[in-house]
Amino acid sequence: MSQKPVLRFAPSPTGMLHIGGARTALFNWLYARHTGGTFLLRIEDTDRERSTPEAVDAILNGMTWMGLDWDGEVTYQFARAPRHREVAEKLLAEGKAYRCYATAEELTAMREEQKAAGKPMRYDGRWRDRQAGSAEEGKPSVVRLKARQTGETIVHDVVLGDVRFENSQLDDMVLLRSDGTPTYMLAVVVDDADIGVTHVIRGADHLNNAARQLQLIEAMGAAIPTYGHLPLINGPDGAKLSKRHGALAVEAYRDMGYLPETMRNYLLRLGWSHGDDEIIPTAQAIEWFNFESIGKSAARMDYKKLDNLNGHYIRETADATMVAEVTAFLAREKRTLSMTARQRLETAMPSLKERAKTLVELIAGAEFLFTDGPRTLDAAADKLLPPEARAALAAALPALEATDWTGPALEAAARAHTEAAGVKLGQVAQPLRAALTGKASSPPLFEMLALLGREESLIRLRAYAG
Repeated sequence: MSQKPVLRFAPSPTGMLHIGGARTALFNWLYARHTGGTFLLRIEDTDRERSTPEAVDAILNGMTWMGLDWDGEVTYQFARAPRHREVAEKLLAEGKAYRCYATAEELTAMREEQKAAGKPMRYDGRWRDRQAGSAEEGKPSVVRLKARQTGETIVHDVVLGDVRFENSQLDDMVLLRSDGTPTYMLAVVVDDADIGVTHVIRGADHLNNAARQLQLIEAMGAAIPTYGHLPLINGPDGAKLSKRHGALAVEAYRDMGYLPETMRNYLLRLGWSHGDDEIIPTAQAIEWFNFESIGKSAARMDYKKLDNLNGHYIRETADATMVAEVTAFLAREKRTLSMTARQRLETAMPSLKERAKTLVELIAGAEFLFTDGPRTLDAAADKLLPPEARAALAAALPALEATDWTGPALEAAARAHTEAAGVKLGQVAQPLRAALTGKASSPPLFEMLALLGREESLIRLRAYAG
């Protein structure tokens, strides 16, 4: 029986979880879930100067918010340094690696000579076939892989096809630094081999690493994984995605009011396709996902498409779930809703969902439900309540007070009043809305009057009736 796939997402905690990393995690997760395989999370924290606990937290929080659950415990690369050193020592003993005593000054001079001669700058193998003598005793050294110098290394890539590298262009990379710490390149290969990773799916910026890592895998006698290098994500202008294109960290998209389901669907379509399908819920994505449908060219961010997709998922999400999303969003802003506010929110949710493309918009439209008492008018609402509008509001109040406090009854009373007064419904409805909500637009007015109840509605309306 063939082995079930083992995939991993292995970010470096030197910054937040960004969109490119989130898409890489998603593709690995989808394939693991599609095949019934395993999806592992490894934090590559070998760069001790740049790795921070805050970045680790941001990665874990971003993954959790995205709904990309991993199997087993998170592993931390730095903690496995003794194992990485053990592999390097074994390669030394087998003659597949060697000690290099070249000083920093020597290497700088070597690179300057190469540059002056117009040659590519790479290590020239000066210690490759040389034995250390008494002069080197006690001096610092690095351990380098004895890479193949002739022929070519072929990366069989499920996205890009076969990618060929001349071995003469690949130098003997460092495995252990002079202080004995393992390099990233050694750590990645050892970790993947030890946990039996079958598929390495990552950004195209790692493609050059693949050829070097393949040589190390072969030297170790480990199984060669299937490689897939994902094209980069560009900004809306086609340039490489950067901070000037807007918020890039996954948590920033969360704080801008996008739903996790939206982000999974959007990032899936950013470089993967299934015919003309744009709306692909996660369960469907798991069923359909494959490597063959990953595009070879860079994808481009489209924020309008992201907004429209988010509007779709807001409308499709159950009202109670949307209340939970709003509550969690507000909790991150250190705001809590009373039980009354939550009940109002759920009742109004069908109307609120139709009007919003983000949670931020939805919450802005729902603010009038969260607290009691007269509203503070925004600029647009204030314009709707000049003296004559306040007088019209005061004139309409007796008709409303005299009727049953239900949406249809209130609307019928308002219509009857405006017909009798010889004015248009909007001349009364707009001031009503402004006084009730503090805004110029809202979910259906008479539904909201009924939802807030007679007592609360009249407190708000009387505050601006004059």
